[in-house]
Amino acid sequence: MQYDIRLVKLVTGETVMGSYDAQKACLKDIVLIQSIPTGAGVQLAILPYGFPLEEAVEGEIAERNIIYTFSKVPEELSKKYLEAKSSIRIASGIEGLGNKGGGILL
Repeated sequence: MQYDIRLVKLVTGETVMGSYDAQKACLKDIVLIQSIPTGAGVQLAILPYGFPLEEAVEGEIAERNIIYTFSKVPEELSKKYLEAKSSIRIASGIEGLGNKGGGILL
């Protein structure tokens, strides 16, 4: 199954990722992308949009709430999104990226 995965900025200023549904003109199965400052730079975390009250990757956001669509979604970010959405680990050359507590650190 092919997914149209999009990385977007919402009118609220949040950066989210989801599967685009052209028929409904919305993003489905939304995750929040959070940047976490570290001593070595910035790390990204993928969290279910409703976290901490909801730990499942679901929900919809209408296209009218999107103000910016990134032209390219990094492949590693797409893989981590699919892992978070399906709970299936996708093989990769990077170890130890999983994170307990509903999110995935990159």
